[in-house]
Amino acid sequence: MSRLRAGLTELLLVWALYVAYTASRMLADDNVVAALGRARELARVEKGLGLAWEQATNAWLAAHDLAGVIADFWYSSAHYVVTAGVLIWLYTRGRAVYLPARRALAATTVLGLGFYLLMPTAPPRMISGYVDVLALHANVGWWGADASAPKGLGGLTNELAAFPSLHAGWSLWVALAVASATRGNRRSGRVARVVAWAYAATTAVVVIGTANHWTLDVIVGWMVALGGWAIADALGRVTLRAELRCRMTRLARSAALATAGAAEGAGQMAGRAVRTSGVAWPGMAAPVVVRSLAPEDRARLPDVWNP
Repeated sequence: MSRLRAGLTELLLVWALYVAYTASRMLADDNVVAALGRARELARVEKGLGLAWEQATNAWLAAHDLAGVIADFWYSSAHYVVTAGVLIWLYTRGRAVYLPARRALAATTVLGLGFYLLMPTAPPRMISGYVDVLALHANVGWWGADASAPKGLGGLTNELAAFPSLHAGWSLWVALAVASATRGNRRSGRVARVVAWAYAATTAVVVIGTANHWTLDVIVGWMVALGGWAIADALGRVTLRAELRCRMTRLARSAALATAGAAEGAGQMAGRAVRTSGVAWPGMAAPVVVRSLAPEDRARLPDVWNP
């Protein structure tokens, strides 16, 4: 029952993260002119860096219907289904692999939302010269002409959330999570890692080819995911140190109580030996031991032990 309760709690936490993700996107600035200006600036920087791969990839995908439809389904569903599936799989493998990955996913999402709120950026499909591949095949899927939102719900999505690409960021999170969870597993682990890295690479091609993200969106999305894992690692070290301190404190108290008990037995024997002289103190070592205890532990000792 406790395991079921823990599982339900995790589901609620993940659902809350998704709700916050969706709600925060709706709070972003909807100034299309400014967002288009940032998009053109990204395109200019990409040309200078030799990273302007969007147009050729988009043109090829738009010219091949089957590949385009597969990419559309990939873009509109894998982002959620694969991420959730990997989370569930990690949960079944235990807290040691699940908790760091969950922290990393949460940190990655929060970092991405920060960019969405601070610098809304238009995707390539909103600029002349690019084909909106999802809109091109909207008749065969559940999405409409507004990004990957279900038909009729386009107003509920933020179309200016191109930079960075959390599709790319979450897919890299999947690859890193699988790699971490299968470390040391040579045969099946190697297959899982290859599939996970292939998923991340395919997602990068899909989001660029469908004209939903710029190449720099993908690169920064990957950097955000790496930052999320770095934050999770730092939080894990802080949590581990706090847990170790707590355990050491408990062990020290237990050792002090055990020492006090042993000294009490020795003190009773010494007390019997010197009772004729009127000495009532149970042993010479007792004051030192008792003073080392926490107040709540001292209160549990007999009155004669509290000088």
